[in-house]
Amino acid sequence: MTVTRRRLWQGAASAGALAAFALPARHARAGAQIEEPLADAVRTALAASVAEDAPPRPSFEDIEARLGYLKWLGTASERLKRRKADRHTRIEFLEALWYESKRAGLEPALVLGLVQVESGFRKYAISVAGARGYMQVMPFWARLIGDGDVHRLFHLQTNLRFGCVILRHYLDMERGDLFMALGRYNGSRGRPEYPRAVFASRRQWDIKTG
Repeated sequence: MTVTRRRLWQGAASAGALAAFALPARHARAGAQIEEPLADAVRTALAASVAEDAPPRPSFEDIEARLGYLKWLGTASERLKRRKADRHTRIEFLEALWYESKRAGLEPALVLGLVQVESGFRKYAISVAGARGYMQVMPFWARLIGDGDVHRLFHLQTNLRFGCVILRHYLDMERGDLFMALGRYNGSRGRPEYPRAVFASRRQWDIKTG
């Protein structure tokens, strides 16, 4: 399997969303993400990474890789059925999440765990601080590295791309330390509650394909 992965530059940024598994009917429990200035090189790299207009079309090096992907897709679809009953909607979501995860160099299980904690898999979740969508992206990110249209943050692939690019950025900043990167994403760097919640959710989505 081959996917495009852009190099994200290190920079100063802090954002995230305080989330829990028990979510209200309308709002996600995301905290107030903090907007901080980004170095020009960082902003340019992040903007380029989110701007590429590409549908989730994975390619594979061999038939084994493709079969592994299809096994993952089928298993993940069954596990997600309780939260997303419509099969077409479920498959569309998983295909986009797999593509954006791989594109950013992240494990799909990790991103699924984060989405579960952040929004409970609700596309139109909105936090009291205004964070939007599956990965609870704050509107200021649309201005900093997008086209400024905050309504697009409810678009499936746009939301997943922003979230994955931002998490990848924090992971690079923390030199591969996922615990600290998740803390940055949540705005609680150094505290264990949020990373532990995501790690626990990730285990539910750890699907063996070999």
